[in-house]
Amino acid sequence: TVGKLEITQAWIRATPPNAKNAGAFMIISNHGTAADRLVAVSSEIANKTELHNHINDEGVMRMREVSHIVIPAHSSTELKPGSYHIMFKGLTKAIKEGDMVMINLKFENAGITTLHTPIKKYKSGSKHKHN
Repeated sequence: TVGKLEITQAWIRATPPNAKNAGAFMIISNHGTAADRLVAVSSEIANKTELHNHINDEGVMRMREVSHIVIPAHSSTELKPGSYHIMFKGLTKAIKEGDMVMINLKFENAGITTLHTPIKKYKSGSKHKHN
C-alpha cells in the first residue's frame, strides 16, 4: 500500500531469451475519497520504462505511451494485457519465470512505492489469474 492506494496481483510477463521488451500488470485500488494518478515508473531491468495503453487505430490495436493512468476514488484500475500496462523497453537482463523484479511507482498524490514483483508465464486468452 501507498497512501490510500493498494496494489495487488502485480506480475511481469516472462520473455523469451534475448527479448528487448517486457510488460508488467497489476490492480491498483483507491480506498480514498479523491482520484490519484500513476505518473511515472522505473526499474533497473530496462533502459526505459513507460506507461502504455492499447488503442484502436482504425481497426488495428496498437500500444501507445500515456502520460498517466487514473485511479478513481473508491474504485480500482487494472493494468492487464491488451489494456493499460507498464512497458519495459531495452531490457538489461533476462526476464525469467520465478525471478523477482523491483518496480518503482510514482503516484501524483500518494507518492512513491517499490514493488517486489514476480515474473510469471502468461498464455494469451488464458483465464488463469496471476496472484
